[in-house]
Amino acid sequence: MEWDRGASIGSGTFASVHLAIPRAHQFPSPTVVKSADLFSSSTLKNEYDVLDRLGFCPQIIRCFGLDSTFERGEEYYNLFLEYATAGSLADNLKIRGGGLPEFEVRRYTKSIVEGLRHIHAKGFVHCDVKLANILLFENGDVKIADFGLAKKTGEKQSNCELRGTPMCMSPESVNDNSYESPVDIWALGCTVVEMVTGKPAWSFKEGSNIYNLLIRIGVGEELPEIPNELCEEGKDFVRKCLVKDASKRWTAEMLLKHPFLANETVSANEASTSPRCHFDFPDCDSTTSTTSECNFDSSRYSSISSPADRLRQLLTNQTPNWLESDSWICVR
Repeated sequence: MEWDRGASIGSGTFASVHLAIPRAHQFPSPTVVKSADLFSSSTLKNEYDVLDRLGFCPQIIRCFGLDSTFERGEEYYNLFLEYATAGSLADNLKIRGGGLPEFEVRRYTKSIVEGLRHIHAKGFVHCDVKLANILLFENGDVKIADFGLAKKTGEKQSNCELRGTPMCMSPESVNDNSYESPVDIWALGCTVVEMVTGKPAWSFKEGSNIYNLLIRIGVGEELPEIPNELCEEGKDFVRKCLVKDASKRWTAEMLLKHPFLANETVSANEASTSPRCHFDFPDCDSTTSTTSECNFDSSRYSSISSPADRLRQLLTNQTPNWLESDSWICVR
């Protein structure tokens, strides 16, 4: 691939991210390149392998390829990904300074669960579901990203290897170092709580010992607090995710049928047809309704059949005197 490294977008534990400027039409623009040096490239190679095997899914970040370069005397591996111009959910929460409205939480959650269903059906576990790894696009798309820690279902790993972010780790991950599809569902529950409240699901003071948090997660019956701001359907949805026993935790397939997400489509349709101006309301004239349905004299409008006709009714040759304000009414 022939390309130039553009401005820095950000950096993580294992890689840096820049704009990728193609010299030819080898991949779409804008695209980002995620780079790591040879000694830190294992997660990048793993991410490419997982994304390649997952194939296309509308709720998963698209990958355009992998290459290597020599820069400043070092070898780098470069992963090309579509650019989420609206940033991550974590970025958006910081900008807003608080939680999200419930209709947004429903929409984002549904996209995440649809992505997880695809990941799990393909035999993989993401292992690091969190707000920072959920990316937003200007067209409204919501996609899961950062598959560097993802693994094949049933794949054994070292007993000393920890995957994921402690605040979203599941009890079985802490206790048994187990990372199967239910860990993503637990992390989803923590993510929904944070979307609603604007705060992590677990109360944890900065600078505190992380092992104390892991003990709280793995030992005893303590669970993250369910936000009061959520409707009853939302609270029940989170409870289905935050079940200590992984075998009793709902799957992504089951969660998509939960009323909290199943009703999201209806809400979206209602929002799309919600009136945005006076003429978006159903016509209240004698041809479509009766005076019992409209509390005004509909006979006046019996001949009006379009917004243009209604506007003509309002036209007058008189020039208003804007200096007279005695009869004005303050409406806001």
